[in-house]
This record gives sequence, C-alpha cells and structure tokens, in this order.
Amino acid sequence: MTIAGEQKSAASGRTFTRNNPVTGEPATAAAAAGIEDARAAADAAGAAAAAWGATGPNARRALLGKAAAALEARAGDFVAAMMSETGSTEGWARFNLMLAAGMVREAAAITTQIGGEVIPSDHPGKLAMALREPVGPILGIAPWNAPIILGVRAIAVPLACGNPVILKGSELCPRTHGLIIEAFAEAGFPAGVVNFVTNAPEDAGEIVGALIDHPAVRRINFTGSTAVGRIIAKRAAEHLKPVLLELGGKAPFIVLDDADLDEAVKAAAFGAFMNQGQICMSTERIIVVEAVADAFAEKFAAKAKAMPCGDPREGKTPLGAVVDQRTVGHVNALIEDALAKGATAIAGGTSEGVLMCATVIDGVTSEMNLYRDESFGPITAMIRAKDEADAIRLANDSEYGLSAAVFTRDAGRGLRVARQVRSGICHVNGPTVADEPQMPFGGVGASGYGRFGGKAGIDAFTELRWITIGTEPGHYPI
Repeated sequence: MTIAGEQKSAASGRTFTRNNPVTGEPATAAAAAGIEDARAAADAAGAAAAAWGATGPNARRALLGKAAAALEARAGDFVAAMMSETGSTEGWARFNLMLAAGMVREAAAITTQIGGEVIPSDHPGKLAMALREPVGPILGIAPWNAPIILGVRAIAVPLACGNPVILKGSELCPRTHGLIIEAFAEAGFPAGVVNFVTNAPEDAGEIVGALIDHPAVRRINFTGSTAVGRIIAKRAAEHLKPVLLELGGKAPFIVLDDADLDEAVKAAAFGAFMNQGQICMSTERIIVVEAVADAFAEKFAAKAKAMPCGDPREGKTPLGAVVDQRTVGHVNALIEDALAKGATAIAGGTSEGVLMCATVIDGVTSEMNLYRDESFGPITAMIRAKDEADAIRLANDSEYGLSAAVFTRDAGRGLRVARQVRSGICHVNGPTVADEPQMPFGGVGASGYGRFGGKAGIDAFTELRWITIGTEPGHYPI
C-alpha cells in the first residue's frame, strides 16, 4: 500500500493472494488492510488537502504529464500483471495502458480550464462570482475488468482539480492497480496526495465502509456492479457525501432494416466479445428488425465462430480467459435457461473452464434470464423486433442505461432513434464499447449517475461556490 508517500504493509502484517484464473497458481500477494490502515490513508489525504488545493494549475499539469510518461514506461509490467491477475490478452492490456495515459494527459490539460464566471447582480456595486474550488480528499474505487483505465480514471481528474485521492484497489488485480500508484509516485506528487489501499476480499465491506465514514473523505467515485453501487450510495448518504457511480450495463445494439449489415456485424462482434464481454458497455442485446434478422444472424454467427478463444499467455487468439469460475457458472446458467425456453445457440455454447468461446443466442425473449440479467461474459442475446418502434421499445425494456448503438444508413434516422433510447451514451453506426478521455462518460437508471471525463469531470470533482465583493455602501430594510 501507499500511505502518506510511503509504501506500507498492513498494520496487522496480513496479506492475501490473488491466483491466476487460467493456471490457478498464485499471481500476486498483497497487503490486506485493516480499518486502522484505511483510516491512516484518509488521514494522510486530509493532511495533504490544503497544500495540494493551493498548488497552481501548471504545477499540477506538470506532475500529471510526468505520471502519464511513467505509466507508459511500465508497459511490460502492466501486461504481465493483467495477464496473470485477470487472464486478459496482451492486446487488451496495451489498449488499457494507451487509453489510461491519454486520460492522464487530458486531466493535465484541464487544470487551467477549471474556471468560473462573473454573474450580473441586482445590487449596485456588488461583484458576484461563481468559483470552482477543490472539495478535498476523494475516494476512488476501481474494478478489475479494465484495471488501468478505470484505476486511472478514479484519480486523474480529481488530482487535476486539486484534490488528494485514495485509490481502493481491486482484490482481483492489486498488482495492476499498484503499478498505477508507482507511476504517480515516480512523477513526484507530494506525500499524502496519492494514497493506495488493498484489502482481502472478505474485508472489502468494512474497509470501504471505514473510508466512506472517515470525515476527511469528501466525495466517492465507484465503478463496479449495481448491487455494490447501491450499498456505497446508501453508506455515503448517511454522511451526505456525493457519489459518482458507474455501474452495470445491458447495452442494446439496434440493427434497423436499412443498416449496412457487414459494418453492423463487425461492430457488434467487437462490442460483444472484446475482453471476453467483461466491459460495462459490452453489447449484451442485439435487437434486429425482423426484415433483416435472418441475414444478420447468418453473418454474425459466422463472425463469432471465426473468433477462437485460447490461453492469453500464448497470444494467438482474440479471446482470452474470463476472470473466474463463477463467471463460467453464471454464463452457463444463462445459456441453459435460454435454450430450455426455446432460444437457439447459433454460435458457441456452455464451457467447463475459463476459456469460453464467443456465444450467440438467437430468439431471446423476455421470459429468459439472458434478456434482463447482465452476463459480463462472452455471450450476447439476439432479439428480433417487428419494426423501428418495437426495437426502441425493446432497447428501453431494461433497468440499465449505460451505452447503446443504432445501425442505419440514414444518419437523421439514427439520431432520431438515438434520442429515444434511454442511456447515458449512444453511438450511431458505432459499437457500444467506446471511450475517449474528453467525453462525458456515465449512465442512467441502474447504470448509475454522474459523469467522468473532460469538463464533466470538473463538475464532479469541484465545489461550485458563490462569492461576492461589495464595493459601495449597502442599503438594508432594517
């Protein structure tokens, strides 16, 4: 762990082990923090808040620029850590690093964009201003599935806005998240500005609870499951602390009757099977208008069958391993339930191990668990719609609302449909999986609230204050 600028073991001396999901062998041993350690990290962030908040924007920019370079210098270490801890492919690890470095550089660029405004006042001689100021220590909680991207996203813009941070690393990739902190430490951030805590899986609830409860922590951002997001939001609400939540998804991918089917197939395959479908934006529901459903199904099944899975250490296949055997059991159960209720597997099927093949289930209906439940695995449901209006209805028939996509040759039609889909993100003629550092990223409904990215991140991680200066004598009614 990193607390107050020093690498530390847990006060208790406890550690925990993360095993390689492919081999079952130990991948990482990490510190298992106790409540005492969590409080120490929050104390350190609190102690650093005033000085870091007063640090000039160009000084913050320079440190973030150095952090981006330090991240890129650790490319080999990041690849090795992600492959051993999460079973990812080398390609996915390198993409993570590329986007994460871009996020840090975007954060560096916005340090001088944290502005305000002068607002006309009705009172003569009064100068009224709206100012954005640091809020204080930010707790960032990042998951394992895109660990460099999401670990960096949890802390980069908060730091740019003048806030100290505490990164609560994932129990499934403590080494990967630890490498991020090593890069920021090398960049030269002052002691206590960047803190890092890891914990054993069984201790997650009490560690996160202690961090949320600590008076120094002012805001929380969490990326992960909707179930855990609800717990975090409730705990933070007890202290009236704002939370930014980026949670689960069940992304719809609408294929209209005038779509370029070849382009739609490419985008759907990428969205459904990149990182074995373990992305919050993964294409979980392909909603195809009946007029082109058979033609799309034939093309898409062929594409899925041509995407083999294999040992990520060998680097010969587009699909690697899912993160654990629990994911295997969950995906298998969704397949078996759908097939038992009348659906058809047009590619793939159940698996015994973590090397799961790309699976497409056609004829999915609302009676099947696959219709509603997030799979977070290499499986996608194909749902047939009567027409455009029915496709929109089906897309909105979900508690989730993170990402979506619409394919049509008519851009105006695509925009019209996109405006009717309830989601925080929607792409016309593009995949559901997409991210850029400067874009407002987040969802609605069970996918959470608040936005990461660019100027939206400034809103999330600063306090907007109204300050006035009176320049003439006041006149009061009493």
